[in-house]
Amino acid sequence: MNLRTLHRTSAFVIAAFACVHLTNHLVSLLGVPSHIAFMEGARKLYRQPVVEVLLLSCVAFQVASGLWFVIRGWRQRQGGVAWLQAISGAVLVFFLLVHVGAVLYGRTVLHLDTNFYFAAAGLHVPPNQFFFAPYYFLAILALFTHLGCAAYWHLQAASVPSRRLAVALPVLVGAVVSLLIVLSLAGKIQPVDVPEKYKATYTRQDG
Repeated sequence: MNLRTLHRTSAFVIAAFACVHLTNHLVSLLGVPSHIAFMEGARKLYRQPVVEVLLLSCVAFQVASGLWFVIRGWRQRQGGVAWLQAISGAVLVFFLLVHVGAVLYGRTVLHLDTNFYFAAAGLHVPPNQFFFAPYYFLAILALFTHLGCAAYWHLQAASVPSRRLAVALPVLVGAVVSLLIVLSLAGKIQPVDVPEKYKATYTRQDG
């Protein structure tokens, strides 16, 4: 298997987890308790040591290989879809590094349950919302966009309109999902009362 094939295989594993994770966040539209109940059920699978090690290994490989593809092909890339794939990939690399690192830090150092409140806290402590709103929105949109670009290249034998639709449809769905999740985290759809221990990670501690 070459590097690109391994990259795609790793992407399938991460995409499977992302589907569960995004569904979990969409469930929060019904209320935070619904989100946490769904999460506790899903964690029985993805927090199994073997599964978690596999996921983290795939993330590390995806970041490294993704960076390699973005840098190596920078001057050779031609066409809007190729650039869209590269830019969305770069956004995903940034998000995976920051988000996975933050979750691991929150669990192991801060000893916090990295649940809905951990993700939402930054949106409830000004001025951090000006970073976290675009951070989450662009990351989710980049995921859908990257998958759409992959579908575009996979459908080489299809008509041009069909290939363009393969990109446009995921981008549109991604934009809607991104907006709903950011609004949910910000408490604009359902009530969100973030506990102080989560907000404290964004506030300066005196003494």
